[in-house]
Amino acid sequence: MNTDKQKILKFILEQVEQHPSGLTSIVSKHFKISRQRANTYIAREVKNGRLIKVGHTNSTRYFLTGGKHIKFTSKIEPNLAEDKIWSKYVKPMLLQYPDNIQKICAYGFTEIFNNAIDHSGGTIIYTTIDINNNNLNITITDNGVGIYQKIKKALNLDTEKEAILHLSKGKFTTDPSKHTGEGIFFTSRIFDSFSILSEDMFYTFKKKDWFLSQEKKEPFGKGTYIRMSLSLNTERTTKEVMRRYANQEIGFGRTIVAVALSVDPNDPHVSRSQAKRLLLGLEKFKIVVLDFKGVESVGQAFIDEIFRVFKNEYPNINIHYFNANEDVKDMIKREMATRSSTNIK
Repeated sequence: MNTDKQKILKFILEQVEQHPSGLTSIVSKHFKISRQRANTYIAREVKNGRLIKVGHTNSTRYFLTGGKHIKFTSKIEPNLAEDKIWSKYVKPMLLQYPDNIQKICAYGFTEIFNNAIDHSGGTIIYTTIDINNNNLNITITDNGVGIYQKIKKALNLDTEKEAILHLSKGKFTTDPSKHTGEGIFFTSRIFDSFSILSEDMFYTFKKKDWFLSQEKKEPFGKGTYIRMSLSLNTERTTKEVMRRYANQEIGFGRTIVAVALSVDPNDPHVSRSQAKRLLLGLEKFKIVVLDFKGVESVGQAFIDEIFRVFKNEYPNINIHYFNANEDVKDMIKREMATRSSTNIK
């Protein structure tokens, strides 16, 4: 390769991250060559695997393979496949990182992207991947009906908050013929931080804890925004996380449920109906762990429905709890004391 070609190709790789959408013009002007010739050099770098091409004609953008940023838009069409999108746009960025990082990202990206294809009811998926300070951030946004609204309608719920409750349990899906409902549950646990913003409800699962707040969704308004973050130094593996909640005998058999999500923040946890909403779908599990974070007090009927009525109906399900304050613990212990034989902790 002559010196001029080497200079042009080197310049392309140096400039692409600063000028992803105007790369052809930058190369053409800098070296005083035609746009067609500049495109030829750029196309060569795409073919050689050093650049990733996104879009067509006037919307074409280029990103550095193994770089720190990529952004692309996908139309939801019958032939759109999450594994092909992963292989074409995302995987090349991560080949330099350890195998566990690649597997975590492959699982999370394909699960969430496929959810947008099959469930969103939208027409477009927007994806952005950024690597900063040794942290990887993946955002996937669709312009559909919104994940909380879809669940709310499917289960005839009163609030989006209840939809978050059922979504966070795992094993829930609005299309059981195509999905098991496990994808979001496991994805939220293999990443360091996992967030869903839909309507104005922002749910985050981070380091075995959950957070809920109200925020405006920008810039797309409706639809669903999902953000997954991961330290590139993590030694966590997908296998390790799967093993924590599933085994060969019972499969996905353990779940953690945020009790506070079952009731409006202004209402106490006192009624059997509230408990029944909390327990909906939990008969599918062998181990249920109740997280009482944010629950100030509970009523006897609420606790009785969980620890006696539900337990009597499903005696093979083990119920555990944590994050309970002293008042909640006392109420649970009083209820448990009424049962002479129990293995609930």
